[in-house]
Amino acid sequence: MLTAASFMEMLMVVCFGLSWPLNIAKAWKARSTKGMSLPFYLLIWIGYLFAITGKCLTIYYYVYVAKTAASWTEAVKWYVMFFYVLNGIMLTIGILVYFRNRKLERKEALPPAAP
Repeated sequence: MLTAASFMEMLMVVCFGLSWPLNIAKAWKARSTKGMSLPFYLLIWIGYLFAITGKCLTIYYYVYVAKTAASWTEAVKWYVMFFYVLNGIMLTIGILVYFRNRKLERKEALPPAAP
């Protein structure tokens, strides 16, 4: 059953999720780490990890401890968890793009090799 709270949570995660592909595309085209913050990316990534872990703990509790849910889809709203995982994947891609751009910047900063 769709609850108002889970629907609002899903909309929040979807809004974040819509921003990541735009951010990744912009960073990929820029070929630069300017405007990117690795600590920011990592903190958000850790936040998603906590959210996913919280959902897993909810599943464990309702399915295995309280035995009030027959399956994990009854314990948590699968569509909310899906978007957390999808956002985590997109954020990981954003972090990889950051390291790619940093490598490109360092390569461009090297002086030309002597003949």
